[in-house]
Amino acid sequence: MEQLGSSLGAVPGTEQKQRALRKMKLVALGFLIGATIIFALAWAWEANGGPSWVGYVRAAAEAGMVGALADWFAVTALFRYPLGIRIPHTAIIPNRKDVLGDSLGEFVGVNFLSEQVVRDKLASVDVSRRLGEWLAQHDNAERVTSELATVVRGLVTVLRDEDVQAVVEQAVTKRIVAVPWGPPIGKLMERVLADGTHRQLVDLLCDRAYDWVKENHDKFVGIVSERAPSWSPKFVDSIVADRLYGEVMSFAWALKTEPEHPMRQAIDRFLIGFAEDMQHDPEMMEKAERVKHQVLEHREVQNVIGSAWTNVKRLLLDAAEDPSSELRKRVREGLVSLGKRLSGEDALREKVDGWVSGAAAYIVVNYRDEITTLITDTIDRWDAKETSRKIELQVGRDLQFIRINGTVVGALAGLAIYTIAHLFT
Repeated sequence: MEQLGSSLGAVPGTEQKQRALRKMKLVALGFLIGATIIFALAWAWEANGGPSWVGYVRAAAEAGMVGALADWFAVTALFRYPLGIRIPHTAIIPNRKDVLGDSLGEFVGVNFLSEQVVRDKLASVDVSRRLGEWLAQHDNAERVTSELATVVRGLVTVLRDEDVQAVVEQAVTKRIVAVPWGPPIGKLMERVLADGTHRQLVDLLCDRAYDWVKENHDKFVGIVSERAPSWSPKFVDSIVADRLYGEVMSFAWALKTEPEHPMRQAIDRFLIGFAEDMQHDPEMMEKAERVKHQVLEHREVQNVIGSAWTNVKRLLLDAAEDPSSELRKRVREGLVSLGKRLSGEDALREKVDGWVSGAAAYIVVNYRDEITTLITDTIDRWDAKETSRKIELQVGRDLQFIRINGTVVGALAGLAIYTIAHLFT
């Protein structure tokens, strides 16, 4: 009963509908009472020698009473037993609620959830154009962005950190471990070397080497002096150190300024050979694997992996909560851009309409039974009497017009029959 109340009871304007239903019942009853009074007066007058036209009034009132009673019986029999008498084929809705639910589900499935009906309806609606025009407005794009931010906050808050961390380790860390590092690194180096991009790095290293030699004369001389034999005179050590420093400076300058220096060419050959070995030399590939495991097992790397979700979570929450964040700004601009494209590009609209129509058709074809089952199962769970009362509340006011019309039409039919009978007698 509570479930039914939650599904049917919380209908806006229930009290107003109840008052309107009671009012219409009184009006329909008034027509019946009026016809009965007229019939009684006309019958009494006719029985006491009234004029001939009174018979016409009596016949019309009599037929009106019959029509009113018949339609009262028909309307009442839909929702309950008339006068509490269990007459067969009455109280139709309470007694046949489940059958009606099945019929309603079948009707919806055949007439509303057919593939062609859904495709035709979507084609007439022009979903993509309307969506594009709506999204192209900044306020609407901001509204969608806010809703997406709310969804992101909800998802991020609901997800447990340990579960996400387990997924990260399973999907990322284990995949990194499973994939050999040697061949991919070798191929990457091969492409970089083929493009000559590495030469910028070599230039930087050569520049730094020259600058270091230039700025560390005393340190260089000191190292040479320390390495000199103990019996060598100091002035000789100084001369040798200066001479060696000059040679090193010349070498560093040539290395820095000559793009085709032999040392540079040797570095290129070494890198090319290293890239080749990383892809094809089993020993080098094994060394790369050992380095990979050492890197991944390092404590700092493990800490970074362990805190990755925490950092991403904090960034997502901050970006979602801040209306001026770069993430929300880009999402908002992307939605406006998408809306403009949908409004102005026929090809894109056709593609989107095709996706929407195909998705809707797929759902209808494959899940039509589940959707109609939702209707039938929901109706099956409703209480029969309460369902009948609620349905009567929704449509009963209009059904009272049947009683009123029955009174009026019955009176007119009775008058016509009485008139025809007297014309041919």
